[in-house]
Amino acid sequence: GAAKALPYQLLASLTALNADASPLLREALHDAMELSVANVPVLAGSVAVCPDVSGSMASPVTGYRKGATSAVRCIDVAALVAAAVLRKNPTAQVLPFEVGVRPVRLEARDTILTNAAKLAALGGGGTNCSAPLAALNAAGHAPDLVIFVSDNQSWADANRGGHATAMMAEWTKLKARNRAAKLACVDIQPYGTTQGAEREDVLNIGGFSDAVFDQIAAFAEGRMGPDHWVGEIRAVRL
Repeated sequence: GAAKALPYQLLASLTALNADASPLLREALHDAMELSVANVPVLAGSVAVCPDVSGSMASPVTGYRKGATSAVRCIDVAALVAAAVLRKNPTAQVLPFEVGVRPVRLEARDTILTNAAKLAALGGGGTNCSAPLAALNAAGHAPDLVIFVSDNQSWADANRGGHATAMMAEWTKLKARNRAAKLACVDIQPYGTTQGAEREDVLNIGGFSDAVFDQIAAFAEGRMGPDHWVGEIRAVRL
């Protein structure tokens, strides 16, 4: 039933609907989405969520595979995560980014799909993952948990040769103001590279399913051991 459904499953169902599908069915899925967010955990401490809205995020979650291309785009998933986190954590900061942080006004009480659509509509531009952390640092903010949702083509500002990325340089500055801060990086389309090195305060998740919400909550609460690599999560097949 709808009470047990989770947001990503419903997003995939809604996106797969034909344009001529019954408005009643569409409404039912919107209602189910609202109910489903009850299953998303509240996150411990102060939260910032950073959905990547750059141009590459318009690609399908599954990649372009013959017969298996999903109608759900990476930007839809990133926007869904941000909207769901905001609903359960109304004081969360939402920092959509491409080369810079894009200003957006979201209301925590708006429907999940309304807020997700607002974020997805920002799409376009290059990528600079250090931008949201630089914005937090410039404002003097140091949330307990920062969540990035990207497609991993975003690791564009990574320096080669083993040097810290620009993103991790900004993270170090933020950590100086909040030693307990944690960084969760969700790579919807893992390509075998990660932006943040494996360390106690950094969680890398490759792939996406509704289980990601629980994994991030466990990480925020310190219920995960130091071995943070989470194997690729197969998206729920509908």
